[in-house]
Amino acid sequence: MEEYKNKLGSLANKLKTDAPKIPIQEVHPVKSSADEKEEEAQLNTWIPKGLLRRVKSYGIDKDLSLKDINILALTFFLDAKAPQVEP
Repeated sequence: MEEYKNKLGSLANKLKTDAPKIPIQEVHPVKSSADEKEEEAQLNTWIPKGLLRRVKSYGIDKDLSLKDINILALTFFLDAKAPQVEP
């Protein structure tokens, strides 16, 4: 028991004399993406439930959001039907 008290006393003295070692945290600014995003607009459409299930299932399999799938599908469709004319 005496040895325990000595260890405890030496620990208390060590805590009093030693300066606390505080880790320094580095703060890094958030990097903005290099490519500027095009302004977005809302699209609201009604589609058959079966198609919605297929889209959601595809999104889960490929780890894509519904928004990403819609953008890819519309871009693919419009590129095939009416290629974009660059100014």
